[in-house]
This record gives sequence, C-alpha cells and structure tokens, in this order.
Amino acid sequence: MDTKEVHFEEAIENWLTSKGGWIKAGSVQYDRDKAIIPGDLISFIKTTQPKAWKKYAFAVGNFPEDTFIKFFVGVLARSDENILDVLRKGLKTQGVHFDFVYWKPETGINEENLARYEGNILRCVRQLHYSSENENSLDMTLFVNGIPLVVLELKNQLTGQSIENGKKQFREDRSPEDLLFKFRKRVLVYFTVDLYEAAMTTRLAGKSTYFMPFNQGSNGAGEVGGAGNPQTTEGFPTSYLWEKVLNKDTLLEIFQKYMVYDEDKDIMIFPRYHQLDVVTKLVEDVRKRGSGKNYLIQHSAGSGKSNSIAWLAYRLAGLHNDKDEKIFRSVIVVTDRRVLDQQLQNTIFQFDHVPGVVEKIDKNSIQLRDAINDGKKIIITTLQKFPVIFKEVHSEHYRFAIIVDEAHSSQTGMAARKLKQALTDKEAILEEYARIEGEEEAARKDDEDKLLDELATQGKQPNLSFFAFTATPKLKTLQLFGELQEDKSYRAFHIYSMQQAIEEGFILDVLKHYMTYKMYYGILKKSPENPELDNGKAIAAIKNFESLHPHNISQKVEVIMDHFLRVTRYKIGGHAKAMIVTASRLHAVRYLFAIREYIKKHNLEKVDVLVAFSGKIEDNGITYTEPSINIDKKGESISEKALPDVFKTDDFNILVVAEKYQTGFDEPLLHTMFVDKKLDGVKAVQTLSRLNRTCKGKDDTFVLDFVNSAEDIQKAFQPYYQATLLEEGTDPDVIYRMKDKLDSFGIYGPKDIEDVAKLFFANPEGYDSSHGDMAKLTNILIPSIGRYNAMDKEKRDKFRMLLARFDRVYSFVTQIARMFDKELHCFSIYAHFLLKVLPKKGKSSVNIQDLLNLEYYKLKQDFNGTITLNPETGTLKPIRGGDGGTTDHPKSPLDKIIENVNKRYGTHFTEMDKVFSQLTGDFLNDKKAVNFAKSNNLEMFIKGYYETKFGEFLFNRFKQNKEFGEMTMNHPEIIQQIMETLASEIYNALRNKNNENEGDE
Repeated sequence: MDTKEVHFEEAIENWLTSKGGWIKAGSVQYDRDKAIIPGDLISFIKTTQPKAWKKYAFAVGNFPEDTFIKFFVGVLARSDENILDVLRKGLKTQGVHFDFVYWKPETGINEENLARYEGNILRCVRQLHYSSENENSLDMTLFVNGIPLVVLELKNQLTGQSIENGKKQFREDRSPEDLLFKFRKRVLVYFTVDLYEAAMTTRLAGKSTYFMPFNQGSNGAGEVGGAGNPQTTEGFPTSYLWEKVLNKDTLLEIFQKYMVYDEDKDIMIFPRYHQLDVVTKLVEDVRKRGSGKNYLIQHSAGSGKSNSIAWLAYRLAGLHNDKDEKIFRSVIVVTDRRVLDQQLQNTIFQFDHVPGVVEKIDKNSIQLRDAINDGKKIIITTLQKFPVIFKEVHSEHYRFAIIVDEAHSSQTGMAARKLKQALTDKEAILEEYARIEGEEEAARKDDEDKLLDELATQGKQPNLSFFAFTATPKLKTLQLFGELQEDKSYRAFHIYSMQQAIEEGFILDVLKHYMTYKMYYGILKKSPENPELDNGKAIAAIKNFESLHPHNISQKVEVIMDHFLRVTRYKIGGHAKAMIVTASRLHAVRYLFAIREYIKKHNLEKVDVLVAFSGKIEDNGITYTEPSINIDKKGESISEKALPDVFKTDDFNILVVAEKYQTGFDEPLLHTMFVDKKLDGVKAVQTLSRLNRTCKGKDDTFVLDFVNSAEDIQKAFQPYYQATLLEEGTDPDVIYRMKDKLDSFGIYGPKDIEDVAKLFFANPEGYDSSHGDMAKLTNILIPSIGRYNAMDKEKRDKFRMLLARFDRVYSFVTQIARMFDKELHCFSIYAHFLLKVLPKKGKSSVNIQDLLNLEYYKLKQDFNGTITLNPETGTLKPIRGGDGGTTDHPKSPLDKIIENVNKRYGTHFTEMDKVFSQLTGDFLNDKKAVNFAKSNNLEMFIKGYYETKFGEFLFNRFKQNKEFGEMTMNHPEIIQQIMETLASEIYNALRNKNNENEGDE
C-alpha cells in the first residue's frame, strides 16, 4: 500500500476541486515579490465590474493592469491597512470603487448578486514556491481572486509525521517577514493537519507562534466528549476540515461574518470549530423551523462564549427563510456583562461598517421600549428593564430572537415573565385560547383581556426563540431551554464540555492541585448558664463562633500567607494573584485586617490585599464599606467599580471576597484560591472556575480548602464535566397537588381569591393610589391573615413554606407549559400577595458567644492531590411535589449541644492545643486585669499591663506543662504568636466580665 503524503494532498485537492467550489491551479503565474496572482485579480475585476474597470482604465491611460496591481499592493503595504478590511469594504482609486470579493447574498431574489458571487475565482495551489529568497514550498495554498488567504501544511502519521511537525515547520521554516506571511497583509489563517487532528493559527510569529486545536471533539462536534476527532466510516477523521470549513460557501462566509480583528490585542480571530458548528446548526434549525423554539447551549468556560454570542446575534439578525422572508424583527441579547456590550458592537461594526446596528440600552427602560418598537436589529439589555415597559411594546405580528447570556433559574422569575409578556404576539395566543375554549369572542378585547394577556405569556411562544448559553445548567434551565429526548430526559442542543476545554488547553483544570485542611476544635462552656436551645441554630452559632474566633483566623492566615509567599507569588512570572473566599462580610473584613497585620509584622514588600463585599458591615462598633477600607498606593479610596482594574495591577495581589466576584470575574492572573466557605453544586463550580482562565506563563492552579472535602468538590463538579442531563421533565400537574395541600389548611375561600384577582386585573401594571387599590388589597387579605395566625406554629410554618414553594414552582411550570387555567392563575396571583403579607418566620439565631470558650484548636492537612472526575454524563432530578417541610429542630441543653459538636469536630488533642484557652482563663481570674481593661483602650491595656502579665502567666504554664515549655523555648515565635492572637480576645472578655469584680485588687 502506497502511504506517501502526496496521496493525502491529492485527496484534499480532489475534494475541494470536485465538490468544494475550487479550481485547480493550472498554469497560474504567482508573483513572489507581490505575493498575489495578478492575472486572477485583474480577471476578477474585469469580469465582475466591467463598468468600473472601463472608467478606471480611461482615467489612468497606459498600462492600467500594472497600475492597478501597484495600487493594490501599495495599499496593503500601509501599516494601518489589513486585508480583511479590504475584502469587506473594497477600495477606491481614481474616483472608482472596486470590490475584491463578492459574498453570497442572504436571499436569492437578486440574480445579479448571485452572478457576481459565482464570479469569484477560487484557486487551490499545491506546492507553491512563495519566496524570492529560497525555493521552499507550501503544501497547499487557497487563493480568492488572486489573493492568498489560507495555507495548509499536511502531515501523515503513516510516514512518521504529525501536526506537531507542521507546527514546527511553520515556526522555524516560515519567516513572518516574508510578504506572504506578514500579519494582516495576505494570509488570514494557517492550518496544520494530519490524518487524525488539525490545528490553526492566524499569525506566524517565529518560535512563539501559538496554535489552537481545530478539532470536533472525540465524539463529534456538539456532543459529549474530550479532545480529538471521532472515527469515521468515510474519508479521514480530519475530512471535516476541507468538507465543512474550506468549501467555498463556508470559507467565504467565515471571512465575511466571523473573522474579527481585535485592535486592542492586535490579534485576528478565526472561529474555533465548535463555535462555527453551534452557530451553523442553530441558524439551520431556525431557518427550517422558524421562530418558537428554545435552545440551550452548554458551553464550558474557555469556549469563547462572547464571540459565539456575537456571531449568532449577527447571523440571526439577517436570517431569512426559504421564502426569502426575514425571520426575526430584532435580536435581543440579555446580559449583565459590560465587556460583552462593547465586544458585540466592535465585532458587528467590522461586518457591516454601519453605526447603530447594535443598540446598547444603557440609560433607561424608555430607551429599550423605543429600540424594540423601532425594530432595531440587535439590542443589548438587562433582564431587569423589561418589567417597566412590557405594556408599551408593540410586538404583535413580530418575531424576536432572545439570546440569554449565562442562563440560570432567574429566567423563571417575574422579570422573565414580563420579558415574554412584552414580546409575545398575544393575538396569536388568544386565537389558540379561543379554539381550546370554543369562545370565538375571546379573540376580541373584553373584560377578561387582561387575564388572557397574562395567560398568553405562559409556555413557549410561537413568535419568540430563546438561545440560552451556560456552562452549568440548573434543573429549571434544562427543562425551560433544553431538548426533550425520546427517553423523556432533557439535554442541551449543543455541548462543548469542560472535559474538552481542559484537554484542548483552553482552560486549566482547577482540581489538579487541590489541598484540603480539616479543622478540629473543642468548645468549652465558660458560664454556669445552661439554656435549652434549638439544636440547629445552636450548632450554627457554635460553628460561627469558632470560624470568627481570632485564633482560628490567625492560624488560617499563617497557612495562607506561608503558601502565598513560598509558591504563589513566584507563579506567572511573579505576577500571580490569589483570592480568599470567605463565608460572610464579617469574615472578609477580619481576614483583611489579619492579613494586613501579617504583612506589617513581617515587613513584607510588594504584597498587598484588597477586599470585596457589598453594602455595610459593623464589627466592634465600627462600620465598614468596601471603598472605606480599600486604599490605593496614593492613599485614596478605591471605588467598587474601579476595584477589578486596580487588582489587575502589580500593586495588589490578594483579594478577599464575600459573595462578590465568585461568578463572572475574569482575571487570568488569578492562580491560587483559599476557600473558607461551604460550597455546593453550581456555586462550587462557578467559584473555583475563577482560576481556570489561561494566560502566558500560567500552566497550573492551586486550591487550598479549609471547609470542603475532596469528595464534596468531586460531587459538585461531576454533573458539569461532560454534559448535564435532566432525568425527566417536571410534571405540570405538580402545581395542582401543591394547591390541594394548601386548600386543606382552610386559610382562604373562593371569595378571597376572586376579590384579589378582580382588583389585580383592574390594574395589573401596579396599584392605583388614587383609587385606593393598596388599601383595598390590604383589607381583602385580613381574613386570611387571621386564619393563618389562629393555627399552631407548626402548621403556620408548613403552610408558609408550601405557599412559597407554590409561588416559585408555578412561575417555573407556566414557563414550560401553557396551562390556560383561569382559576389556577387567579389563585397564583392571590397566593403571591398573601405570601408577601403573612408574618415572616424570620431566621432567628441564638446568641451564645459570651457562654463559650475555644478550648482546643488544631488545623491539619487532610488531602493533597488531584480530584479526578469521571467521563460520564451528570444527571439532575426533576421537581417533585412536597409539603414544604419544616426548619425546626429539637431542643437540647447547651452543654449537651457542645458535647455533640466536640464529638463531631474534635480529635485527640494534646496539652499544647489547650494552653491558649488556659491563658485566657488566667487573665479572666485576675481582677486587676479586669479593672485595667475597663479603664483603658486596647493599646494602653497591651502596653501597660498585658505584655508584662502575659510573661508571668506563661511561666506558670511552663512549670505545669513540660511539653509546652520545651516546645516554646525552642520556638520563641510561638510565644509571640499566641500573645498577639489572644490580646484583643482577652481585652474584650475582660471588659465584658461582670461588674462585681471592679475595685478588687
């Protein structure tokens, strides 16, 4: 069998020239000095633009062909010009405009445009000798109208070479200074391809040339799998490259509607295969089906989602069906990301060169209303603006495409319902309602129209198509946007898995270097009081006491800073940053000050910390906000808006967060994460994924987790590693079962529901204060509130929890199914208002801080290694009907609760672990210390009494505890650490001690 590379080359050429729309090289004359085929360029111009050429030739006189080629080459030689712009906009010379390529028209109405498109000269040249300096040749070069735009280096494993050899050849044997390879001047994309895989780059830069994988995925594009390409029964595993990408129609479409030059980064962007595939499949499905279908795109972080959304928005905005009718009036992109706003506008302006194609809603809801009513092609907005204007949008008889960036369950809330209500073609739904009910008059406006408008927004709408992008779909997202399978499960329309993104190198595996610590502690009851408390609340209070204890935070800061100083700070060329994820705003503030104290104590340079949290938090009588404690190097306050940019600089390298920046924060220099917060499910994936962004010099990440076990994290990540499947859809009848249970409580009657519904539908946009609507509603609900209050506590709690669950589930179910049940809908409105006015149970907590002492404490490494995920589909369970449950726990005496906590979190402690608790007790028994603390501030207490007395008490402990004495004598830093850690705790304990000790010596 002859397995020479030339046969691989012939196979590709034969397909391209027989089926792909290209012609063989023939006897073309390639000009090495100009890096074009002049004959093809002139022939294309003369054939497709004869009038323009005649005018030009007359203007220049002699030798117009040579003059034109010189003009063309000269324009491209300018530093500010690039070939992609020339192809899209054309050039003007001698008062005449010329196009250098004709794109395929959106419709077939204009025969002249189709003829021009067919007039493009697409030539496939093998073994092109391209340089004036040598006789090197390229395996395959694709020319469009004489302009070289694509180069392929072909390799063959059967002769001992692969794409890695092709990469090496591009890096070492293809000089970026050769005119053909100059960035932005000729070739737009370079492929190296072998029998099994392909890779691509848009810029040759010598040895630093970066190639991206250009493969389908191990199980095919859009399917679950890892890197690589699937086995095929026809052709090569890489045949998709020339058959689906390099064919005439697709390649020209990529040049016209996909490729983007990012001026800020000075890079040319060619779509990755999965991006091209998802947009192509979505567009084809919509062209075939029309509007009215929902699509879920499960694309991992690192998938290039922003570009995928931009390309999809542009394609949908100009999409026509087989009858050459425009499918969507407007494409609405719903996002909270400012970066996507600008990226969309920059990207689409490159395609159309027309300002205003993208309308950014950045002022108010009136702007959104006008953009929709005016039929703007692409509108970028936030979900929150729809409730304000939904009644003022004229959407009848129009179709809309809605792209949801980072889809999640909030899409089932009131704002999402108002989005639907604003854009729904209500007349079409009313006709359907009329057919179902047999009420022809329902199509006309009458007293029930307002109720029917609400019902019309339920379920999927024939004039609305949703395209939802997310890496971590939740249960509701899967059912609302996912595809129903034959086995009644739901899955995404298109998948680019976390596994594939990691294996292809577009994101890093954040679970590869994972370390967990386990805390062991013992709590001591320091007061004779022994109250009986709710077990759950008391345990939460004890754990909160432990987690906020100065000794706990100081011990963790020691571990954090040790790792940061030894490892993190030297990563990514010395620019690596770390994030500390805390359980609350109070934790974040205390961590911030503890780290600042550590930096000051150790005289650290080029190490500084910021904190991120929302609102205000009070600690020891002082109120803190994020801007008030974040100070830059000039001594000025850092605003919340400016913080991400300030953190990017070398001035700061540690960020402490409480809820903020755990999602949507894109900082490639973030290398290490310290976790001191319980993370579950999607939240765990989203939080840890802040580390996975790649950048030059970043080849790994590290997580040190104080709270979650390796098993916890593995369980959270597993459903999102490949694909996420919803086992089966939620049965819409679940809301009837829930209502039956609510009815059984006897809280309301038919008249209560009817009165609220009448009032609501009299003015569903809001309360009319002039007619006393709020007062009327308040009085209607009084009887139901009275019956609720008359029940015992257990029944009240169950009813309220079930009512809240009904309110949530009804919003979800009516997004996936059109119920057309007026009675149930009226009840849902009544239930929504009743829930608001019922006395809230509240999240009461128990305050037992003054009754507790932290007696023992030990922090021990528990796991250090890689958390491995299994290559399998993750499955979620559907919503089931429930009675709401209860949050009450049995009660127990405090000493019993402490005993149970110690059993769970304790371990074998030595006397060493106990000593700092003993020292605290020594001070509390010293009546002079009590008086001194109550009469002075903390600094005076430390300098005037504490430091001297501490040494005395410590010496006594030396005598009682030989192990402790030997340990501290050999490690004097331990003494200093214990003294500093306990200072504020002892001071506060002394000041809070009963006044009976005052005056004693």
